[in-house]
Amino acid sequence: MTAVRHIRWLGDKRSMRVHDLGRLHDGCRIDDLLGTGRQATFGPDILVEAQNRGYRPCPACVGAMN
Repeated sequence: MTAVRHIRWLGDKRSMRVHDLGRLHDGCRIDDLLGTGRQATFGPDILVEAQNRGYRPCPACVGAMN
């Protein structure tokens, strides 16, 4: 995951879920997402920006944070 080490929030364009890379859960399957071209980053790198773009928080790694 070195390609995204300075990013906290990573979106999955397939599921429209946003993941917190600092709190990943096994169910997030980020390794399957990386390198597919189906990931999204946000500027600024904050949860609110991801939500503004239509991404829903991943229940496993974001959970009740939103």
